[in-house]
Amino acid sequence: MLIVCKDTIMNPAILETRSLPKKFFGRVQVLPKRAGLGLWCRLVLEMQLVRYLSALLPFAAIPLFSRDLALPITQAPVAMVVVIAIVELKVLRLSDAARERFMEEDEALRRLDLFDLRAKTLLRRLAAKRGIENGELSLVCEQSELARVRPLTFVTVQSSDPSPNVVDLNEEERGLFDGLFDDDLTEKSLYKAHLRLEQNIRVVKIEAQGISAHARLAAVLENQAVGR
Repeated sequence: MLIVCKDTIMNPAILETRSLPKKFFGRVQVLPKRAGLGLWCRLVLEMQLVRYLSALLPFAAIPLFSRDLALPITQAPVAMVVVIAIVELKVLRLSDAARERFMEEDEALRRLDLFDLRAKTLLRRLAAKRGIENGELSLVCEQSELARVRPLTFVTVQSSDPSPNVVDLNEEERGLFDGLFDDDLTEKSLYKAHLRLEQNIRVVKIEAQGISAHARLAAVLENQAVGR
């Protein structure tokens, strides 16, 4: 999971938006500031051009081993298109039948309900700590549509007040996201639920004015405890 905000990425200009929810997959390339080799490889796999070129590697390699096949291979654009389609639609995507075998729909919905509950709790704590009293806050969880690979999740907090924006979160606020996933609901299990229901984005919203006075008082006391 990557919490996307100005402090965590090298290209914060991609956060600019005129409408909500702000989406990333297939639209902009996210460049994290602190990421291991595994995450970088997973981000590269998300690039469509890289996947196309990888699928076509056999067409480039065969002529190196057989001169007789060089000309037929280079003149087989239909075969190249077919290979790309198989990789994209069969290998990296799930058919409707495969989705039904993947997980029971009720189980997928249960996982999403649990995620919604945790996301709303997180948003209430964040709004209370910041003293936000008006407007709508959204937690947007966007996951890659690619199947049979490591899950890739972008999480943002987005606000409609005073205009559509991706909220900049400090280190302490990003720590609130530690409670989003655990053994009962992992990033991978949410990813499987999204694949089952053929959706890759979850938007959870709260109205700031609906936050209780008790929650706001608890946030004040918490801020005082950490010396703020």
